[in-house]
This record gives sequence, structure tokens and C-alpha cells, in this order.
Amino acid sequence: MSDTPPDRLSVNPSSPFFNEDLLARGVGIRFKGVEKTNVEEYCISESWVRVSVGKTVDRRGNPMSVKLQGPVEAWFKDAEEKAEG
Repeated sequence: MSDTPPDRLSVNPSSPFFNEDLLARGVGIRFKGVEKTNVEEYCISESWVRVSVGKTVDRRGNPMSVKLQGPVEAWFKDAEEKAEG
């Protein structure tokens, strides 16, 4: 497997950008230089992340989210652990 995450990835199983195998490896996201843990979806080439907004949900029961523009970096957390060990 490659140590480079895909350009776009989502945690929503109904999204065409969902990939369970890649998410199982653990993906770290840095947005505008700050590591984020509440990212629902990201796109590196278009420079945006979609983050959840608290515990609110929409009428379908999905978490409410907001799209933020800015520089995005992604990495696999398991590759980070191998480098440290």
C-alpha cells in the first residue's frame, strides 16, 4: 500500500469517496497548520475540509458539517508510528 493518502476521502459510508481500508489505517489531517480530529471529508487539491459542528444532526440523522477553505495536509498515522519506532 502507498504511504500517501488519496486526494479526497470521506468518513460517510454513502459517499463515493469512502474507503474503509484506508480509514482503518488512520488518517491524520492538518488544516491551516493545526491538526484536526473532527474532519468528515477532505480534498487536498481543492484545499477544503468538511468538519462536524458539535452534536447537531440534520433531518436524516447525519452530523451537521461546515466546509472550510484553506491548505490541507494528510498522512497515514500507521506510517507515522513506523517512522518513530
